[in-house]
Amino acid sequence: MDYDKSMNTQENDRTILHCDMNGFYASVELLSRPDLVGLPMAVCGDPKNRHGVILAKSEEAKKYGIQTAMTVWQAMRLCPDLRLVAPHHDKYKYWSGVINEIYQRYTDMVEPFSIDESWLDVTASRRLFGDGKEIADQIRETVKKETGLTLSAGVSFNKIFAKMGSDYKKPDATTVITRENFKDLLWPLPAGEMFFVGSATAEKLAKFNILTIGDIASQDRAFLAVQFGKYGGMLYDYANGLDDAPVALSYEKQKIKSVGNGITFRRNLNGEQDVRTALTALSDHVATRLRAHGMKAFGVKVDIKDPSLKTISRQKQLPIPVNTAEEIFRAAFSIIKETPFLNRPVRLLAVTGINLCDESYEEVQMDMFGGGSQDRGKQESLDRAMDEVRRKYGKTAISFARILGNDIGVDLSDIREEDGGDNNPNL
Repeated sequence: MDYDKSMNTQENDRTILHCDMNGFYASVELLSRPDLVGLPMAVCGDPKNRHGVILAKSEEAKKYGIQTAMTVWQAMRLCPDLRLVAPHHDKYKYWSGVINEIYQRYTDMVEPFSIDESWLDVTASRRLFGDGKEIADQIRETVKKETGLTLSAGVSFNKIFAKMGSDYKKPDATTVITRENFKDLLWPLPAGEMFFVGSATAEKLAKFNILTIGDIASQDRAFLAVQFGKYGGMLYDYANGLDDAPVALSYEKQKIKSVGNGITFRRNLNGEQDVRTALTALSDHVATRLRAHGMKAFGVKVDIKDPSLKTISRQKQLPIPVNTAEEIFRAAFSIIKETPFLNRPVRLLAVTGINLCDESYEEVQMDMFGGGSQDRGKQESLDRAMDEVRRKYGKTAISFARILGNDIGVDLSDIREEDGGDNNPNL
């Protein structure tokens, strides 16, 4: 189908772009490592510290079947000549800023989705720069010319289909998804290709013989809502092109919806004391960052990975929002106590504050752990005093006694941070 004709049939539609950098970490590293261009290479953490996971790979490495999140030893088995490069997050942040500045030449409605992905609403830019495909192609060429990096772009009438368009063909390509062609392009794809559908949800969908995106679209919306909660209705809307979420203005501060910290330990955790030490550090980091954002969490999520790389996620909803280390620790520990992992080896733990609200939110309900508002106020004052000490003298100036001298690798340099969008534990 001619894209000009299909795009013009809905003149009042928004034109949304989703720009996704190709192999961003690996591509950035190649800018300073021309000797690796054309060779299979991957960016990964330090295997000596048990962070041996592939973070990004070149197109040449991809041909060997190497995938993101694969362990280094698995990747090396597939490609013994694979070149490994350490990550440089300061470089990725710099180039992300440069690329988003290019996007803003075309529209002020630029909403970053991650360090290497952004949505753009170019509806009002069409008279200046052409239709959606022409704008996407201009952006791809400009980014390539000025940075040496490539991206894939999706063009559509909503954010979800624009995102799926950028995934449809890679690398360095533009895919247009319209009201006329989305059923032909997207509905035959496996259900797991639907944006926000993870492996667990795909497996559950398969139990109902829902195998493709078209199958999702053809279900009764109420049935999906019963089986998957609010995300079931959301999936129905997404599959049928009913998403109408706006793209934020570039100067609007994006409100985070989750704050998490995680670490792969230098050795496996073994027993309750190790778990308590790890959770103390992780809860402290999450609470500190929540306060820095002026937020509190109505829930806590814990991700646990064992030595065989099997991962489980559990969460707990709280009757009141919290942002103190003690309350987050207690919620996280209560979650782990309900799993077998309190007395089993643990390779990785992550703690995330979810269902966030402004810290000004008031709630007179009594604390789920037996403490009243006065106790909570004292704890918050103590934690904020620690914040002030750290601001003045550095992040390591004050900590919890349980963390000091540990041998599991719990320190500021090893704990990763993640601010997230919509929390979606089922997907």
